[in-house]
Amino acid sequence: MKINELIIRNLKKNLKNYYLYVFALVFSAALYFAFVTLQYDPSVDLLEGTVKGTAAIRVASVLLVVIVSVFLLYANNIFIKRRSKEIGLFQLIGMTKGKIFRILNTENFILYFLSLALGIFIGFIGSKLILMILFKITGIETETALHFSAEALLQSIVIFTIIYLLIMLMNYLFIKRQTILSLFRVISTTENTLKGMNFWQMFIGIAGIILVIIGYYVSSKLFSGEITEMNELFMAMLFILASVILGTYLFFKGSVSFIFHLIRKRKKGYLNINEVLSLSSLMFRMKSNALMLTIITTVSALALALLSLSYISYYSAETKAKNYVASDFAITNEEDAAKFEEKLEQEQIPYSTTKIHVLQIESNISAIINGDTDGMFIDTSKFVIPVISDKEVNGYDVSPDETIFTGFDDMLERFMRFADTGEIELFGQTQTIPQKFIGMEKEYLISFQFTSGGLPLAIVDETVFAQLSEDLDPTIQGDASLFIGYRLKMSEQLEKADKIFEELGFDENYLHSSRLHMSNEEKGNMGLVMFIVGFLGLTFLITSGCILYFKQMGESEEEKPSYTILRKLGFTEQDLVRGIRSKQLFNFGIPLLIGLLHSYFAIQSGWFLFGSELWTPMILVMIIYTILYSIFAFLSLFYYKKVIKLSL
Repeated sequence: MKINELIIRNLKKNLKNYYLYVFALVFSAALYFAFVTLQYDPSVDLLEGTVKGTAAIRVASVLLVVIVSVFLLYANNIFIKRRSKEIGLFQLIGMTKGKIFRILNTENFILYFLSLALGIFIGFIGSKLILMILFKITGIETETALHFSAEALLQSIVIFTIIYLLIMLMNYLFIKRQTILSLFRVISTTENTLKGMNFWQMFIGIAGIILVIIGYYVSSKLFSGEITEMNELFMAMLFILASVILGTYLFFKGSVSFIFHLIRKRKKGYLNINEVLSLSSLMFRMKSNALMLTIITTVSALALALLSLSYISYYSAETKAKNYVASDFAITNEEDAAKFEEKLEQEQIPYSTTKIHVLQIESNISAIINGDTDGMFIDTSKFVIPVISDKEVNGYDVSPDETIFTGFDDMLERFMRFADTGEIELFGQTQTIPQKFIGMEKEYLISFQFTSGGLPLAIVDETVFAQLSEDLDPTIQGDASLFIGYRLKMSEQLEKADKIFEELGFDENYLHSSRLHMSNEEKGNMGLVMFIVGFLGLTFLITSGCILYFKQMGESEEEKPSYTILRKLGFTEQDLVRGIRSKQLFNFGIPLLIGLLHSYFAIQSGWFLFGSELWTPMILVMIIYTILYSIFAFLSLFYYKKVIKLSL
């Protein structure tokens, strides 16, 4: 057989066996080229109004290169080891290591660059769709066109050529270091075997479970108010990270084997065919794959957490804007208010107004604060809060010796816990007014310009407000002392009014605010983050799923002689498939479940920093991730069915 014929034959065989690798390579190349194309697309400049769009996409493309590089190098490492016997046979028939390397190099070159070319073509075709998705998520309304970038093409070719050279270097070093005898033993030595369960292995198993549980517990206490010192908070985060990652590694290294060992011991060693094919195999396989599974689980949890948190922010944008801007529009001086009203009347947009005078007053609220706030650098004995009169708001009527708080931000509430009642003091420049605190309400009555984006608002009797007005400390008064809120009577005219607000230049003035503008701005910022994290997460999902699939392919080929024996003993194909189905449920289900748990506790510890809605965004992200991840489990099951069918 000629060398060229051998190369073509091997190409057909590899393409048939590793079609998913080709798919992942094509997908990675397509996604990378599409991302790089976005950098050079003129329409992406529209994202500059949210965050630096081009810079964010450039950072994402770098991370994408890292993910793809690690995947391709790891996948190649699996493939070259699976072909070790083939390489050994080539040496036995007299081929030199240099000629074998050239054969492998030619095969990989053809397969790799054909996949790269196909991926770039698909990336070019799909770049418009990706751009449309990006603009849809960020709320930018503009026309998109198919844009080809020579710079993106050159950058993609250079990056993937470097990855290819690294793959070739890996193959060269592998062939050079191996002897003929070792090549026939590579597969058998790559998987560690576990002969029994000794004390050390049981200790590792129990320690892994305990470390993960401790990490979860500390995570649940992270922003509960029990940790207030910034140094303590930082150390707690480091502890959680170390505990969970180490615990995850030990879990795969020993906990899984320990749990299955207890199950097998309880059955006194009498296992049916399903348990033999599932539990017994996993006891030995997961230990050798502990590091890989830890990386996949940790990065999956990170991707899920980041995507969920960005979606929580995106999902909560309207609620956040509603809390921060108490009306459709808020203006803080009479002159600008007159300009805005004139424009609204010219455009025949009906509206109603609310005017509230606001004072900044120093107060002593130490008696109604639960917990220590020293770590937050907040002096509750000289706490500046906005104060308004109950006469100017509906639904509130307090006596001259009472004060009620309202509009306290959920995030700040995690650090400052208020008692239900207590005594406080309001300080003028020359006098102190004692007050009885009578509770906290959730309603937001004025905009964030007066509350520093989350501090509570104090409502006092009109006589107390008048006293404070005459005895103000000018050094703590802000730039605004009047809240003028505009509420449109017809919601369908909101966008039209927002354009007027923007044309007057109020959207660039910190003292004035538009609820719609704030909501759109938040959606634009978090939409871009969600878009980038989503595509990076999808890339990692596919690459990690492929790695697990390749591992299952190798295991199925190694276990093929066992299937042959079992079939000859009378077990049917359906009997074996039932056991394999349980095995795949554990193989893919355990890393998925641990990753979901990691992400859940990470999200639970600080989701309130990002928005007001938790369950809907988080559950939706987890369901989509689980469905996509499960596809690889089904593909692995189908491959096992094929191997079992061919075992006789």
